[in-house]
Amino acid sequence: MKEAIEEILEENEHIIHLWEPLEFKIDENYDYVPNNLIFSIFSNLLYYGIAFPILKLLIKIIYDLKIEGIENIKEVDGGAISVSNHVLILDCAMVGLAFGKRKIYYTTQEGSFKIPLVRKLIKYLRAVPIPENINNRKYFIKAMNNVLKNGDVIHFYPEASLWPYCKKIRNFKNGAFDFAVKNNVPIIPMVYKFRKPEGYRKIFKIKPDVTLSILKPIEANMNEDNIKVCVEKLKIKVKRAMEEELKAV
Repeated sequence: MKEAIEEILEENEHIIHLWEPLEFKIDENYDYVPNNLIFSIFSNLLYYGIAFPILKLLIKIIYDLKIEGIENIKEVDGGAISVSNHVLILDCAMVGLAFGKRKIYYTTQEGSFKIPLVRKLIKYLRAVPIPENINNRKYFIKAMNNVLKNGDVIHFYPEASLWPYCKKIRNFKNGAFDFAVKNNVPIIPMVYKFRKPEGYRKIFKIKPDVTLSILKPIEANMNEDNIKVCVEKLKIKVKRAMEEELKAV
């Protein structure tokens, strides 16, 4: 039992620790999803006009990214939650490439907004900080509920921490599944898989290349009266689907 608890605590730790010299505090007035016209115009210009094409080329060069199952995204018209294993620094960019023009917001640790320059950039690229202070979580929840009501997508990393090139699905936190159940929206599971470089790439590539598999959307079972039971069942179902996909490598 003690070993199991220690393993869970270790999984919550980031292997890569970023430089976070700036102060960043969230209160009840923090604007998680700005909707003023100027911000929206600049955000869309930066996201689609600059970041999208640059990252598409960069990720192709570095990871030779292949995306499978894009048709599963098209099955979902309204709001949705997407989840994936967290194994690469640029894995959120790969999610963005998979969703294309579909509007998606990326949840991230509050510490990401303590990095100079980066915090301004990711704000315009639709990153949303998860408050560390539990008293501010209700404002975050309200903002994310509105995103789902507007028919957009929110991406979560249920493993919480980044473990580069990890080859297993780690323990999940409840947040993403709680949002899915309470908003009655589907979960779109996504799995990063690694493959050996082929052709000329194996000459100079040390790290593996990447395939992003997008699985069939999974609906919450709303027949249960107990929300906690629904959340737990959905979490288990999604985790198993992702584990099965990873075993297929």
